[in-house]
Parts: sequence; C-alpha cells; structure tokens
Amino acid sequence: MKNFHLYKSLMVAVILLLSGCEGFLEKKPLGQLTSDNFFQTEEQAVWAVNAIYNHLRDWNVHVFSYIGLTDIVSDDSDKGSTVTDANFLLEVDNFSFDPGNIAFLGVWGGYYQGIYRANLVLSEVPLMEEIEPTLQARLIAEAKFLRAHFYFNLVRWFGDIPLIDRPLNPDEYKQERKPASEVYALIIADLSEAAAVLPLRSAQLAEDQGRATKGAAQALLAKVYLTRGEYALAEPLLMEVIASANYALLPNFNTIFMPEGENSTESIFEVFTVALETGGGGSQYNEVQGVRGDPNLGWGFNRPSDDLVTSFETGDPRREATILYVGEVLPDGSEVVQDNTDILNERYNQKAWVPEHTGGNGNGPGNIRLLRYADVLLMAAEVLNENGKSTEALQYLNQVRARARRNNPFILPDITITDQAELRSRIWRERRSELALEQHRWFDLQRQQRAGEVMRAVGKPFIDGKHDLFPIPQAEIDLSGGLLGQNSGY
Repeated sequence: MKNFHLYKSLMVAVILLLSGCEGFLEKKPLGQLTSDNFFQTEEQAVWAVNAIYNHLRDWNVHVFSYIGLTDIVSDDSDKGSTVTDANFLLEVDNFSFDPGNIAFLGVWGGYYQGIYRANLVLSEVPLMEEIEPTLQARLIAEAKFLRAHFYFNLVRWFGDIPLIDRPLNPDEYKQERKPASEVYALIIADLSEAAAVLPLRSAQLAEDQGRATKGAAQALLAKVYLTRGEYALAEPLLMEVIASANYALLPNFNTIFMPEGENSTESIFEVFTVALETGGGGSQYNEVQGVRGDPNLGWGFNRPSDDLVTSFETGDPRREATILYVGEVLPDGSEVVQDNTDILNERYNQKAWVPEHTGGNGNGPGNIRLLRYADVLLMAAEVLNENGKSTEALQYLNQVRARARRNNPFILPDITITDQAELRSRIWRERRSELALEQHRWFDLQRQQRAGEVMRAVGKPFIDGKHDLFPIPQAEIDLSGGLLGQNSGY
C-alpha cells in the first residue's frame, strides 16, 4: 500500500506558499510567516520536508512542461494529442520556440518553488532544539537530496542560473546568474552530504518508504558525475549501489510500470502518488499522456515517434511494453484502445498508463519513476567502458538485455564487443530502448554531445550553440530588469 506520509503535507504546503510571488522569488520571506509559529515540533519538521516531496507531483515540476522538455523535444516522441492542442509544446517539438514559450517559465517557477521549500527546511530545521538528532539529520539530508534534484534539472536545461541556497531577504530578490560550475558544486555537496546520512533502503522503516535513501543519493550523484564526464568519480558510487544488494531487476519488464511494480526492488527513487476519494494525492502525469478518447480519457500527449518505434532491435519485447497502439488491449485487459479520428496516427506512452481510479484522471495514481536500477546498471556499464574496463562493463549491459529477452534465446543476444567506441554506441542504444519515454532521452543526448546530430537526423532544425540550452524565460529577465541575461542565440 502507498503510504500517506508524503501527502499529509497539503496543509503545510499551503502555509509555506501563502505569500505572493514575483517570478520564482517569493515577495514576502517565507521565514517571517513560519519560523516563529511553525518549526516547533518534530511533527512540524517532518511536515515541512513532506511539503518538498509533495511538490514533486506539481504540474510545473513533473507533468506537462517537464514531459515536453525531456521527451517531446527529443527524437523519442512527438507532441501528440490533436493538431491544435497545446501549441507551445509543438514549438518545443519542432524547435520554433523562443524565450516567451510558457514551457520554460513553467519549469523555472516550479523548480525554484521546490528549491525554496528545501531552503526553508535547511534554514530552520538545523536550529530546532526539540527534535531527536538522528531524525533532524535525516530530514536535513532529505532536503539536500531534493534541492539537488531540482537544481540538476534546471542547470541541464538552462546552464548558468541563479544559485539560491537560503530564504532571501526583500532586498535580495533580484539575483544574477551564477556559472553552471557553481551550481554543480552545490549539487555535488548536497548529494555527498545526503549520502553520508541517509539510510540504506533495507534499513528504512515501512512508513518511510518513498523517502530518499543512501542509494538514491549515490545514484543521482553518479549521474551528475556522468553528465560532467567525471567517470572515475562516478564508478565507485555505482559499484557501491550495486554491491549494497538493496536493488534488483524485476524479472518481467512489463510489470515495472504496472501498479505491482511501484516501489519495487528496481526502484531507486520515484515520486509517490495515490488516488484519494477527496483528491490531492494524485498527479496529472498520467492524464496528459493517457489515451485520448474511450477508454482512459487522457489527453494523448507524448506520442512515441516513428524513429523510436524503428529504433528497437528486432523482437525486442520492450517496444510493445513501451508503446500502446490503437486496437491493443489495455495492460489490465479491461478494454481495447479505440481509434480517435481527431489524432493522426495515434499511439501512446504505455509506461504512463494507469488503470481506472477514483477522483478522475487528474488524480492519477501512477508513481513517477525518476531513477531505477536498470539505469544504474547502464550507467555502470558506461563509466566502466570510459574508464578502460570494457570487459567489466559487459556484465552490467548484458544483465539489462537478459532481463528484456527473458526466456527467448533468439532475441537480444549478449553483447561481446570490447572496442571502447563501439561498446559506447551499444550502451547508448541500450539506454534508449530500456528507458524510452521515461524522460531521460534529452538529457542523455545533451551529455553525449550529440543532440544536434540526432535532432537534425530526424528533421528537427537544431542549431549548434543555441539549442544546446533552453532560453531563460523572458518574463524572468523582464522582472530582473535585465540582470539575468539570456542564453546565446535567443
């Protein structure tokens, strides 16, 4: 069963956001509203951290614009839905966007709001005297993990950004951009400190399931190092996660994204959701990608692209588990997907599918998988290969392939290549097949420094030196009086 501890934060979330805002910066310091009358008890400290977790389900964090700026912008998917629906995502899809596109403003505001909640915890909880020290340390570590997650996406999307590590005073609201290297330094420090404190998953209490763990902090830190090309630093972190024996691949790839696959042995970190009768615990992540029409009544965005369909190896069962076609029976066997004449060549992201539930589609109960063990194994294969250990890399790559083929010896044979360049390409291809439509593809192409090559190959007018980063939202530049500045080419 899903735990309710991550959702009891709804009232405290309201308390933390009672002030108006100008862009991503709160106009009235949140500490003035809460420090004297809120951070008094252990329960209140937990609620404050829960409010950060609660924000992970927010529309501007892991829903519409997030999907656009990770999947739709890439070669994995197209906008989908009807032709005229959400034109701002069509602009993202075909690279006709400018700094006024609301997708950029949405994630900018959403992620900085999450950072603000983390900063509030990190400024207040260390000062609390009436709190058990071990709990206090864990809550601080969780806030650092979550702040690092927010900053990691922002810096990959926008490059140099404002670096805010505490609640601001009124005369500090206008912030200049800091070099991406300084942002990464904070991310690395946060994750390193979190990993030193957070418990292993196996040591978590049942009621704490869904909270950040040592393995989650180590895996995310390894991904940061991988993104920066610091393979020697990533390797020991990944080896420790693997050696912890806290995680394992599920035997059947098809079950990962079903309800029974949530918070499974393969889960490193995922956003918990639940469909409550009263609402407030779900997410629209599932709805915006759901079948548009009868059954499922979703919006039909994030259509798997033709290029993704043809990219899978012959017979790879992950293609059928990733893509939901018209005429196909829904994963729970309840109904058949009907043709929607308003959508051209419709198909859907099956990984985002959820069965019928209470509270309507906007109350989607599907957990959002952010890090899973297969990702860790493929990162391990990649860093080992880059560190000159190609033979060792093969075992982790082939574990993922073996799970995908299961008992069929005629598909997905083990990879035996040890040439570094060739093996690198095979690992990258495996990442696409394994992690398709899980919002990893754009970030992978970025760090592999081949986004332009891949985008132009599928007909997208990617301009080198411009589209490597997204534009800073024009509204934020205007509010800063031009202090923020703009990325090159926009």
